[in-house]
Amino acid sequence: MNIKLSKKSIDEIESDILVAFLNADELKSHAQHKLLTQAGFKAEQDSLCFFHELGMLFCGVESAAGDDLRSSASCAIKTLKTSNYKSVKILCETETLLPALLEGIVLGGYEYTKYKSEPKKAALKKITFSAGSADYASMDKIFNEALIVANATNFTRDIVNEIPEDLNPPAFAKLAKELAKENNLSCEILGEKEMDAQKMHSMLAVGRASRHESQLIHLTYKPKNAKKIISLVGKGLTYDSGGLSLKAAASMVTMKMDKAGACGVLGMIKAASELKLDVEIHAFIGAVENMIGGDAYKPDDVLVARSGTTIEVRNTDAEGRLVLADVLDYAQEKVKADYIFDFATLTGACMVALGQYTTGIMGHSNALKHNIFEAANNSGELVGSLPFNKHLKKLLKSEIADISNTSSKPYGGAITAGLFLDKFIKEENKNKWLHFDIAGSAYTESPWDCNVYGATGAGVRMISDFLKNIK
Repeated sequence: MNIKLSKKSIDEIESDILVAFLNADELKSHAQHKLLTQAGFKAEQDSLCFFHELGMLFCGVESAAGDDLRSSASCAIKTLKTSNYKSVKILCETETLLPALLEGIVLGGYEYTKYKSEPKKAALKKITFSAGSADYASMDKIFNEALIVANATNFTRDIVNEIPEDLNPPAFAKLAKELAKENNLSCEILGEKEMDAQKMHSMLAVGRASRHESQLIHLTYKPKNAKKIISLVGKGLTYDSGGLSLKAAASMVTMKMDKAGACGVLGMIKAASELKLDVEIHAFIGAVENMIGGDAYKPDDVLVARSGTTIEVRNTDAEGRLVLADVLDYAQEKVKADYIFDFATLTGACMVALGQYTTGIMGHSNALKHNIFEAANNSGELVGSLPFNKHLKKLLKSEIADISNTSSKPYGGAITAGLFLDKFIKEENKNKWLHFDIAGSAYTESPWDCNVYGATGAGVRMISDFLKNIK
């Protein structure tokens, strides 16, 4: 679909449909107020009123807040895609409103049809935003930046939605190489032989029963005179059966999304490189498949992580933290970063704590968490902080190893998983590190806001905003 910003006034742009966003107060003074009232339109949030004979679609918004505009635009594009109209125009003369409207259109209109034998094709081909009386140069910059981030989010959605047979660890490494070539990034891949030399036996154990070789991926975006250095670490379980601690059958469906942290990290470095941000970014991904078989790692095993820490395995379905333990240790040795963020669909417990829409954030620095909260609010993502405490840390005690991979009690599971990862963060990096549990926010089977069925691209918009405004 062709989406562009025009210098022309809204009246000069030729299109089949004009989309107008109205709140209750604006409705009262609108030229079509009488007709809209007769139609029962009250400008309530996400309500729509189509006047085909006038070539107008009216969309209700509760306020001019980004979340409301994004959601309303998402409803509008879904309706427009079911019509036979080929072109649409939208007036936006306010810089602060443009990103939300654009994201609502791009993200709300997303469809994943790769595996449809006969995907439905929408008639809608062209969407034109009019900058109206606003400064076009300024609006154009904002438009292009928002479009880059929205497209990177949809890129992330695509690869999360990819089925495990097609996107296994070696295929993930190939995808990373292609992205590196397209976006002028450097790319280093470690196979199992190289990881064994690095003593990454925690990560290697998880992928041992798979027919696909595990991969450690390191992408680098390195601009001149970078203000900061950021390491982004992603959990890349291309499929998670649970291992010998086998998941229930119903719980295995959607487990292709267990790579969402790694996919998000790819989306983040893609967006940053295309935005040409003056921030050096390192993306580290542990791409692994957790399967069953005669060579599978077992409950009761004791693994030796790259850091030398010994780990008692009490549940092979707590595998993501075993992968991240080695990748985090490798990343800290490889790069002296100002910030270290890891992203993982780590625990169902995070959904119990915060709901399915919200990313859980854990770490030691309240100042850093505050900055992330600000970026989340700016971008329209939802986050919640889960507090570390010394009493929950005791639940990871092992009688036979340095640490257990699961808690001894079924409470605070998201936090104890974060505390497990904290064991592998060097002391000098404690206040530079944050853990993002995206188990709830990364995938949805019920559309909400600008998210359709499937992957949401969680983290990409939020981290892009953080990187854009980093000091």
